Amino acid sequence: MLTKKQKNLLLFINKKLRSSGVSPSYEEMKQSLNLKSKSGIHRLISALEERGFIKRLAHKARALEVVKLPETASANDIYNSFSPSVIKGGLDEEVNNSDEIEVPVLGKIAAGTPVEAIQNEVSRIPLPNNLEKNGDYFGLKVQGDSMIEAGIHEGDTVIIKRTDTADNGKIVVALIDEHEAMLKRIRKKGKVVALESANRNYETKIFGPDRVKVQGVLVSLYRNF
Repeated sequence: MLTKKQKNLLLFINKKLRSSGVSPSYEEMKQSLNLKSKSGIHRLISALEERGFIKRLAHKARALEVVKLPETASANDIYNSFSPSVIKGGLDEEVNNSDEIEVPVLGKIAAGTPVEAIQNEVSRIPLPNNLEKNGDYFGLKVQGDSMIEAGIHEGDTVIIKRTDTADNGKIVVALIDEHEAMLKRIRKKGKVVALESANRNYETKIFGPDRVKVQGVLVSLYRNF
C-alpha cells in the first residue's frame, strides 16, 4: 500500500512520461508535491523502486520507467486522457451563422481508409470558436471503441488539424503502410513508433518509422447524445 505522497508522485511521473516521453526533473517533482527539499523526493523514489512501481534506467541521468500503477488508479491516470474541447448536445442542435467557418467531414476513421482516399465530403460542421481560424481542419466520424478511455466514443465526430508531425502523447490520424488509417496516441522512441489505444482491451501496435505517416492531430470533437 502506497502512502498518499508516494501515489501522487508515481501518478505525476507517469503523466509526465506519457505526455512528453521524458522523466520529470527532481525540481518538477518537488514542486508537484509542494515539498521544500529534493531529499524527500529521493526517499519517495527509493520507496517506489523498492515496491516495484518504478525502475531507474541504467546509464541515463534522471531516467525512470513506470512498471505498474496502483489498483486504485483511474483510467485517466493510466491513459493520460485527451481533454478535447467537446461540443455537447449534438450537431443537429447547432445554429447556422453566416460568419461561421465550417469544417468538411470526410467520412469515417476506420481501418483500410486513408484520409486521401476519402473523396466525398459527407457533411460540414462548424469550427469551434476556440480553434485558430487559419488552420487546415477536417472531420472524421469515429468507429469502434479503441479510444473510449480517452473520452472518444463511437459516433463522435473528431476534428483533426492537418499536419505531418506530432509530439509524443498526441492523438493522431496515423496512416500505416500507405493504406490503413488509425486514430491512436503516438509515441516515438528511437526508430520505433508506438500507436496506443485508450482501451485496455487493445494492444499497443509497434511499427518502424518508415511505415507510419501522421496525417493530422486531434484538436476537438463533437458528441451526439
